[in-house]
Amino acid sequence: MSTPGYDEELRSERDHVSGLYARLDAERARVKGEYDAALKGTGESPMERDVAVRAAAAQMTRLDVADNGLCFGRLDAHSGERSYIGRIGLRDEDDEPVLLDWRAPASRAFYVATGAHPEDMRRRRQFHTRGRRVVDFTDEMLGRPGAGSRDGADRDADAALLAAVNAPRGEGMRDIVATIQAEQDEIIRLDHPGVLVIEGGPGTGKTVVALHRVAYLLYTQRERMERHGVLVVGPNPAFLHHIGRVLPSLGESDVVFMTTGDLVPGLHVTAEDTPEATRLKGSRAMLDVLAAAIADRQRLPEEPLTIALEDVTVRIDAETVQWAREEARESGLPHNEARPVFAEIVTYVVTERAVGRIARGWITRSDRAAWAQLRTDVLDELARSEAFTAALGELWPILTPATLLGPLYASPDRLRAAGADPALWRADGDAWTVPDVPLLDELVDLLGRDKAAVDAQERVARQERQAESEYAAGVMEILTLDREELDEDVGVTVHDLIHDARLAERFEERDTRELAERAAADRDWTYRHVVVDEAQELSEMDWRVLMRRCPSRSFTVVGDLAQRRSPAGARSWGAMLEPYVPGRWAYRSLTVNYRTPAEIMAVAAAVLAEFAPDVRPPDSVRASGVRPWSRQVTEDELPAAIEAFVRDEAGREGTSVVIGTGGVAPSATKGLEFDAVLVVDPDRILAQGPQGAADLYVALTRATQRLGVLHRNPLPGALRAREHFEVLQHPELLTCREA
Repeated sequence: MSTPGYDEELRSERDHVSGLYARLDAERARVKGEYDAALKGTGESPMERDVAVRAAAAQMTRLDVADNGLCFGRLDAHSGERSYIGRIGLRDEDDEPVLLDWRAPASRAFYVATGAHPEDMRRRRQFHTRGRRVVDFTDEMLGRPGAGSRDGADRDADAALLAAVNAPRGEGMRDIVATIQAEQDEIIRLDHPGVLVIEGGPGTGKTVVALHRVAYLLYTQRERMERHGVLVVGPNPAFLHHIGRVLPSLGESDVVFMTTGDLVPGLHVTAEDTPEATRLKGSRAMLDVLAAAIADRQRLPEEPLTIALEDVTVRIDAETVQWAREEARESGLPHNEARPVFAEIVTYVVTERAVGRIARGWITRSDRAAWAQLRTDVLDELARSEAFTAALGELWPILTPATLLGPLYASPDRLRAAGADPALWRADGDAWTVPDVPLLDELVDLLGRDKAAVDAQERVARQERQAESEYAAGVMEILTLDREELDEDVGVTVHDLIHDARLAERFEERDTRELAERAAADRDWTYRHVVVDEAQELSEMDWRVLMRRCPSRSFTVVGDLAQRRSPAGARSWGAMLEPYVPGRWAYRSLTVNYRTPAEIMAVAAAVLAEFAPDVRPPDSVRASGVRPWSRQVTEDELPAAIEAFVRDEAGREGTSVVIGTGGVAPSATKGLEFDAVLVVDPDRILAQGPQGAADLYVALTRATQRLGVLHRNPLPGALRAREHFEVLQHPELLTCREA
């Protein structure tokens, strides 16, 4: 019940926060003016104008996200100074801070101060807001361990946290900017330039901590990071959709979200590998297979190849090709880029043989001009010869990643020649799988570009630029413009028309896509920072792709080795990362489960103890008072039992999911959370190979409130303990009874 003192404080805080929103609106109006001015800007180059427009648009986005929960707390120092903490920073007319960005160094005490270690603070106040209105607040007095609230706020110091974790789940993950805990804050603000591994069991918030770390890095290193953006890699599209709103809600939009199957632009994954093929493709040993497969396509002729010219027929023999192949390989260039070396030597030998036979008897040794002309004629004829071009293509073909890898998979002979395991054979060799993606990406570098095709593209581009410049010159000859006569709305000034090239810029097609769109479409784009979630699933070859995407080796890696299901995934972080960043990776763990109630975690812990006895499950921060339930049903009863769960949950607030028979696969729910989960046939999940136990562990830890288990066969041994479940006998009791 409120007190007069509390009510008065609440009115004061409401007025103060209203004033902050007024400043936010004023700042929005100012930035909107800058944006409009940038759009109309004259006198700058088109590139300068684009930069100004993009900068103003980014600032508008950051201001727009602050409407919801602009200010969520206050710090009172022993010195008497008060600081308000919020999503963004705001300043007054004298450039003094009136609202601290949650990422600012001065805001750190809001997250880490305790009674025992108050960080020179006297009080922490947390606001509960709805829209722009402060509903209530909670005070925590610091400096006296065990001290409670005052000012009539008889609330637990963890009220804000518990309210957040108990709230029904909505569409997608929410940010935790108002409830970051001390162990999370330490990781978010960690100053580590290399790879940071964040490991934590289910519900520890490792994903949302990683995303808040990105927001923090963008705040502290914005100029460096914004030019290249951030890549976030997740296990599946559903997961990326689930987390996709967190960074935009923190005002950060220069982020690309991808699965490992998306890392090669334009590639479509349509097939799935066997576990054995997945393991093989993920191994670094595939580098030797790919190199051998390329070498196998650089072939020697079994019989000499004949090339019929106008005056003579010449042969390309194995000895010539052997010499050319050795020289091309020793050049150190990728396959396609080494082809001109190969072609030059073969062409030289064939030309000399042809010239020698044609000139025999009618050109003297001293007639240098005749010899030179004959060589030129032969070279021209070889360049026009379809047979010679075909011979070069047969001996040293131009290859793409697809034309190398697809035929390799489809041919037992080629697999054997490359030293590959026969398990990689597949009739539909070019039906790509997720483990093929890093191999195709690797081949981009191993094969290199087709120089002839690149040169042709550059010639076209030069011709287009020349045509634009000539067109601009023609315009300048026709138009006689005076500065006073020029309509300002045209956007072209006399200054712009001084040079043909400057006017030609006006006719160029400009890339107006946002950074995230441009980066996602460009295989050669490099990012300033990369976040990898469910990183225990990534193979050695996956990591090679990501290291190429981030030359600075700045990563936040999120995972849980106990949840690994991929046969090519990590068994230890050191073994996976040391080859790429020796001595440049750090490890941090999260130990508190904020999502899963203790009652549900006890069930999952029993499964964990069987397949990973050395792993300690995270400690749940709360108990819900609701026991998980289980019910054995017959084959005929199962559909109705599932339907009853779905129907009951549809009438509740929040989200729910069926995992297993009649629902989604456990792997599709990795990283997701639901208010209610129904796991069907856990024994069948366990039977799905070596990853079955990890899948069941994942399935059991997705629920934030209610967990039910339907089973046709007896429960697996780990789930049989009576204390785990409330055993239901009747269909009408399918859902958990509230405590």
